[in-house]
Amino acid sequence: MVDIAEDGRTWLLSGPGSGYALHLTDADELLHLHWGPPIALADAEALATRPLPAARPFESPLDGREEYPVEGGPRFVRPALSVRTDRRRGTEWRFVSYAVENGTLRLRFDDDGVAVTLHYRMRGDVVERWVTIVNGGPAPVELLRADAATWTLPDREGWRLSQLHGRWAAESRLTTAPLTYGEKVIGSRRGHTGHQHLPWVALDTDATEERGEVYGCALGWSGSWRIAVAQLPDARVQITGGAGHDDSGLLLLAPGDSYTTPVFAGLWSDGGFGGASRAWHAYQRAHVIPDAEQDRPVLFNSWEATYFDICEEQQAALARRAAEIGVELFVVDDGWFGARTSDRAGLGDWTPNPDRFPRGLKPLADHVHALGMRFGIWVEPEMVNPDSDLYRAHPDWVQHHPGREPTRLRNQLVLNLAREDVQRYLWERLDTLLSSAPVDYVKWDFNRCFTDAGWPGEPYPQRLWVDHVRALYALLDRLRAAHPGVAFESCSGGGGRIDLGVLGRTDQVWTSDNTDPLDRLAIQHGFTQLHPARVMAAWVTDSPNTQLNGRAGSLRFRFVSAMAGVLGVGGDLTRWSAEERAEARRWVELYKEIRPLVQHGELYRLRPPTGGLSAVQYLRGEETVVLAWLQAQHYGEPVPAVRLRGLDPTASYECRETGEVHRGAVLLHHGLRTELRGDLDATVLRLHRI
Repeated sequence: MVDIAEDGRTWLLSGPGSGYALHLTDADELLHLHWGPPIALADAEALATRPLPAARPFESPLDGREEYPVEGGPRFVRPALSVRTDRRRGTEWRFVSYAVENGTLRLRFDDDGVAVTLHYRMRGDVVERWVTIVNGGPAPVELLRADAATWTLPDREGWRLSQLHGRWAAESRLTTAPLTYGEKVIGSRRGHTGHQHLPWVALDTDATEERGEVYGCALGWSGSWRIAVAQLPDARVQITGGAGHDDSGLLLLAPGDSYTTPVFAGLWSDGGFGGASRAWHAYQRAHVIPDAEQDRPVLFNSWEATYFDICEEQQAALARRAAEIGVELFVVDDGWFGARTSDRAGLGDWTPNPDRFPRGLKPLADHVHALGMRFGIWVEPEMVNPDSDLYRAHPDWVQHHPGREPTRLRNQLVLNLAREDVQRYLWERLDTLLSSAPVDYVKWDFNRCFTDAGWPGEPYPQRLWVDHVRALYALLDRLRAAHPGVAFESCSGGGGRIDLGVLGRTDQVWTSDNTDPLDRLAIQHGFTQLHPARVMAAWVTDSPNTQLNGRAGSLRFRFVSAMAGVLGVGGDLTRWSAEERAEARRWVELYKEIRPLVQHGELYRLRPPTGGLSAVQYLRGEETVVLAWLQAQHYGEPVPAVRLRGLDPTASYECRETGEVHRGAVLLHHGLRTELRGDLDATVLRLHRI
């Protein structure tokens, strides 16, 4: 809901549990008023009457108070908008108009023909913000920087900054530290979201998992990006973020051209980090993730079972074993196409290998369907091997600089998806592929960062950083429209492309290439700070974990770890014993029973994976389920009790596994001690209201 003051210069956006207000002064200065608990329009108008502080030497009263600081004028903070023409640099805008349509507030400004529109939309308690710039003048305009939003926090002491950091096979690890004066900048200069940081930050002063104020911001962009958190000299805090890793230039707008930034979403919660997470999850299930109300199936992926050594008969044998344990989706990973017998060849040639699949993919897909499963494949469309028919025909299609030898990482190069001919080729190949066989699922990978982001012959080559991502989005949108029954997974060597932008076009994400069940607990703990279990893919693989660390773990621990999200299996089922397959089938059956709670319920992180006991809870309606992992026991200490959250304090709940009956706030103790018997053990406990 948007309320507007009578003078048309103060606006209040209200959600179920929060409010956001801004005000335009008579000098056309757009000021931030409030972000936090709900307030009335009269309160916002009263805030608008407060004068700016008196100017101090070498300071600007606007700094730290503007909604969207532009470059130019009496401002010294990081500008959200930096514009350059052949005659000048900076912005000197004037207010033109406002409009409210379908709950979206639009504020339009003009600077000598350059129109800047700020968009605001409240979805639940999440405020979505983005900006559109239109060049209505007669000459080109260069966008050096165009961030999606600047967020202003209230005056507090002792701010702490939380973020998700990592690397390949160690993504989404949560860290919290005091915020100090100056700027903290995170981002990616790699052409994709990156393994190193998820585009999310949260700030608090004294919040716990379930209590206290938390401010969070998340960017929906799948290319290079930057978020800067600044504590200014007067202690005020602002967060600015958008596409691009520096200010060297995003796009050159010809007369009539426009650019719309990605969404930079913000959330205030007084329910601690857990309450903020549940609000983020609800927002994504309601407004971001396609078909979020549908259950994601249990899948089998062939990669760790076979790597590149695959053929139709072998995959069919794996499919039969997968069907026996209850798998619902069978995915053929890398190695089915072109001359792909290793990572040195074949990328770009998206036709089945005639030696391995002489009849194409359809016979295998039909076999999988006859077994009662859906059929999926792996692709990496944005890449090409030099040893491929595509590269031999079109070496100019890759990103490269003239006179320089292209860098080869993973024996591959990056296609310049900003080129229209590359876009046409990928559409034709992928559309043909999805039409040639009954494919239900595509694992879309991206295993190579940008290193040679050049475009010989293009007048403004740096536009490929933005236009590559825009073309990716357009291609995914077009494929989804043409093949509505096909689900897509975003993968980038694991968690290298996870953000609100790609989640608006895919059904789930591959969280990490690290399938070690113990490591996964910390990765999943960080991931769920922002994203819901409904999109968090996790696999049960072989033990010992030969791909990463050689650690051994029970099938029980491996399954319970993977059941915290979208369950998958990636082990070589042809080598599993009959007893292991029977146990696996029981775990898959249990997961299907609790899947509605895990994928659609409210998530409570009961104990973090910092050693000892770790536990999460999912609550939906009258039922709740607890997944608990004992990582280690020391000095004979007993398994600690765990207090559940979100239950009706006047009701009684029975634990199906142990028969324990609890009233009010459930304290699981004896059940956990019964179920958990030693190091690297795990359990699933289900409770229902009686």
